[in-house]
Amino acid sequence: MGMSEHLARMTPEDEDFANFIANVRKATSIDLSQYKETQMRRRLTTLRVKNGFADFNSYFKAIMDEPRLRNEFLDRMTINVSEFWRNPNRWSMLMDRFLPDMIKRSPKLKVWSAACSTGEEPYTIAMILDRLGALGQATLLATDIDEGVLAKARTGIYPERSIREVPKDMVEAYFKGGGDAFQVDERLKRAVRFQKQNLLFDSFQDGFDLIVCRNVMIYFTEEAKQQLYDKFAKALKPGGILFVGSTEQIFSPGQYGLETADTFFYRRLV
Repeated sequence: MGMSEHLARMTPEDEDFANFIANVRKATSIDLSQYKETQMRRRLTTLRVKNGFADFNSYFKAIMDEPRLRNEFLDRMTINVSEFWRNPNRWSMLMDRFLPDMIKRSPKLKVWSAACSTGEEPYTIAMILDRLGALGQATLLATDIDEGVLAKARTGIYPERSIREVPKDMVEAYFKGGGDAFQVDERLKRAVRFQKQNLLFDSFQDGFDLIVCRNVMIYFTEEAKQQLYDKFAKALKPGGILFVGSTEQIFSPGQYGLETADTFFYRRLV
């Protein structure tokens, strides 16, 4: 069946939803077509109706205009993406290459997990630092704008699905319990300082060896992204590394005084 024939057989509701998926992809880099359509469509329809919108076209316009609706939509759509060791080969790159280099140069590392959500990311960093024998001398800051997720992060309790990518020996070394209540080791909890912060409006500390900010830029306009990359670059030590997610690749890092060190890793120029 050709595309035009397929479109001709779509109902107005199908077309409305297909346009919504295309608009969301253009605006946020989230590709909803990668989700299971029936579940995702049901979830989104519930959200749209709850907020009083008759169709997805009007709902899309509203989520672009209103931060509350946009954050609710993004929370609903990205609810399962915060997990330990997400994109394992990138974390391996950090553990095997970048962090050992940093430790050689400066054993007392200063690390920041920006937009840390419910804490999986900073605890992943803490595990790696511990494996490399550097946790005791490192300072590890983790920030987010949402007090609710920070409170959850401080408890350090996670369901099994959050730790599915963690290497088995790390699970055994750094977690107790099971099922829906895997508890992070107390040493890791003591090593991370959680703090509320608005990335766009608050000033940043500086002198970081490593800044990790992954899968949050979908919330921001191009202008805001540029402002953030500039602030992150200035917060790094010369030679420091910024580690980003797949939605945040920087296409011209030189304008921020950065260079590409590897996929998703950028180094501040000396």
